Amino acid sequence: MTRGSRRFLRPEEISRISRLEIRARRIVEGFLSGLHRSPYFGQSIEFVQHREYTPGDDVRHIDWKVWSKTDQFFIKQYEEETNLRTTLLVDVSQSMQFGSGSMTKYDYGCTIAAALAYLLLRQQDAVGLVAFDEAILKRVQHQSRHTHLNALLAALDTQKPQKKTDILGIMRQVAEEQTRRGLIVLISDLFVPRAGLFKGLELLRFRGHDVLLFHVLDDQELDFNYSGTTKFEGMEAAGDLVCDPRSLREGYLEAMEAYLAELRRFCSAGRIDYQTIRTSEHLDAALAHYLNHRVGMQHTGRR
Repeated sequence: MTRGSRRFLRPEEISRISRLEIRARRIVEGFLSGLHRSPYFGQSIEFVQHREYTPGDDVRHIDWKVWSKTDQFFIKQYEEETNLRTTLLVDVSQSMQFGSGSMTKYDYGCTIAAALAYLLLRQQDAVGLVAFDEAILKRVQHQSRHTHLNALLAALDTQKPQKKTDILGIMRQVAEEQTRRGLIVLISDLFVPRAGLFKGLELLRFRGHDVLLFHVLDDQELDFNYSGTTKFEGMEAAGDLVCDPRSLREGYLEAMEAYLAELRRFCSAGRIDYQTIRTSEHLDAALAHYLNHRVGMQHTGRR
């Protein structure tokens, strides 16, 4: 594995992810295999690509011509059976650099992205990635090969949060580029103008994408348990503030809860799956929400 994979996908995380996947397979019969059913019924069957054969694949789909030339087994994939396409949107803005615990929000967000990519690629689902702040910093095209994980993690490992976020501009660009419907996973602290955020999310849904939103926040941002005179440094806005945080705590918590409630109402009304994630939470919480989201899509026919 690359340095990025060691940083964001530790052995203990891989172990927990694998156990979670096994539990999901036992609880939801046929769920993971059902993810591979095409949402585009009625279209002509068109060859898309080859992928390496893995135990359990239908041998009828082996390309014997390729085998005769390479002595290796490859499966032919067609448009009608192409797997789920997921685009991971990872916020690399300066506010994501904050962290009061062992991980910054960016490190935690990258861990979520790494874990989701790990699960998806094990299912032979295609995964792409967009790392962004006020512009797209890194883009990794969709692939379903298991070795694609290294490219995704390497892209995350090269980024350093340092600028503001243009959330509307980024989502508008993604909506224009992703002409084929799929799953969009946004991983961000959402310290952005809410009007632009809501408009961008609406645009993605209007284009037919399913949207899953992981709102990553540090414990201090949710609890504001500061004491004594404290200097607060503006990360994406000019100016610092020195004050007694106890005098601000009540008003801050009211404003934060109002914002979170507004986000939940908007996402619920727009059929967008939303989850607040604390950086102190185990990664299993985010993955369980993802799997529950996928079950809901299968039951309701959402795409």
